[in-house]
Amino acid sequence: MGEILTLAANNLLSPIVLCFALGVSAALARSDLSVPEAAAKALSIYLLFAIGFKGGVSVAAHGVDLTLGLSLVAGVILSALLPLIAFALLRALSGLDRLNAAAVAGHYGSISIVTFVAATSVLESSGIAAEGYMVAVAAAMEAPAILSALWLISRGESGRMDASLWREILLNGSIVLLVGAFFIGMITGEEGLAEISSFVVAPFKGVLCLFLLDMGLVAGRGLAKGGKLLGAGSIAFGVLMPPIGAAFGLLAGLVLGLSLGGTVLLMTLSASASYIAVPAAMRVALPEANPSIYLTLSLGVTFPFNLVLGIPLYLAVASFVFGA
Repeated sequence: MGEILTLAANNLLSPIVLCFALGVSAALARSDLSVPEAAAKALSIYLLFAIGFKGGVSVAAHGVDLTLGLSLVAGVILSALLPLIAFALLRALSGLDRLNAAAVAGHYGSISIVTFVAATSVLESSGIAAEGYMVAVAAAMEAPAILSALWLISRGESGRMDASLWREILLNGSIVLLVGAFFIGMITGEEGLAEISSFVVAPFKGVLCLFLLDMGLVAGRGLAKGGKLLGAGSIAFGVLMPPIGAAFGLLAGLVLGLSLGGTVLLMTLSASASYIAVPAAMRVALPEANPSIYLTLSLGVTFPFNLVLGIPLYLAVASFVFGA
């Protein structure tokens, strides 16, 4: 327990978390601080490109093998399974109707790429290596959760899985950019990374700080507006579901034979909640669902929990299991 608290304290005092805290505080204090929408979009594009590119370079160095293939399959299974667990837990803890519970559940099988990046940063600062292809697993875990959420609510209803929804899922900008940059990195390899390292490596953490400042502003405003819609049971779900997802990620990492770092990243992916791809799909597929509920839970409750306490907890538990 002491190790977890120490890791949490160190993480809490990192520039990344403090920038997020600044954004939340400014929003709750009703400051006029804001990040222009165009700038926020540019920060997001940069992060997705850099993450995907570096992941592709790592795969080029590692090579495509059975472990990579099995990891992708495991990611897809986890993404499809976790919303079913989230739905059952949410229905037990809260008074949410089936529609909104299913919409929320879909967020908890998909992933938060920023939480993934934060976990990567913690591993790097701790000197722990991880499989570079985990970014490919992250990309694979975006869409299956959306399909599980739609299955939960539709159960055979027509009109949900139309062409526009499939397009939203498969051609979502974040997925296209992440996967595309991944293949560019895999094709160009170490030589390609050397050419643009000053762009994708050196500025990365600084850009991440600015992005998290904006995320803090968004989360703070969501808490101010949507917090009244959430009861104690819903908030408890937002804190309990991440460790449950992480436990499944830990089991999968052990079965796959991943390294300590790779297992922590898979735990983090399984514990995170989407606030980009899934909300976009929910607006198309379930327009009747309340965005204030699912965005406040994923971005206002689960995201800060993972950022401050979750990642240190997952690292400590995995280190204990690995005997590190």
